Amino acid sequence: MFKLFRDGKIWTIPNAMSFFRLLLVPVIVWSYLSLENTTLTIILLAVSALTDVLDGRIARRFNMVSDLGKALDPLADKLTQACIVFCLAFSRPVLWILLGMCVVREPCMAILGYITIRKTNKVPCAKWYGKVSTVVLYTTALSLLVFPNMPDWLSTTLIILSILCVSSALLLYTRYYVGVWKQMEAEAS
Repeated sequence: MFKLFRDGKIWTIPNAMSFFRLLLVPVIVWSYLSLENTTLTIILLAVSALTDVLDGRIARRFNMVSDLGKALDPLADKLTQACIVFCLAFSRPVLWILLGMCVVREPCMAILGYITIRKTNKVPCAKWYGKVSTVVLYTTALSLLVFPNMPDWLSTTLIILSILCVSSALLLYTRYYVGVWKQMEAEAS
């Protein structure tokens, strides 16, 4: 599997941005839970989201797409999302359901992705439904941080929308991966 990461594109600007986002995760948790500094948390989360958008664009624009980047980017996304949902769940208990969905989804996605890499010898790219799920989750988290006193019906609606997006992305990715496996089997026969 490690031969996949030998495409000569390890130390790229997009990969550095993904590493940076990974380093931001504990800082985001620390700023929210220890410092109780919502403003700093919002800034850090916004920087993480901005670098998430930029790393993909830079990678595609300047031909810096790499297998390592395809693995690092979603890892940074998922860890950031899980951490901010974890932090916010202490003030909005319904978020524990969303965190539970994230905790279930990620090992499933990791297993499906690993099997796909083993079968195809390629790291699959992110799909639109994963990106939509990410945007909805970031929007929900930022909304809850920026507007901590929003009405319960609105925050619950945003959280339910996030839960639906996370669940739908898992189902659609599962369908995609199984389709790739079937196609590989059909081509082998």
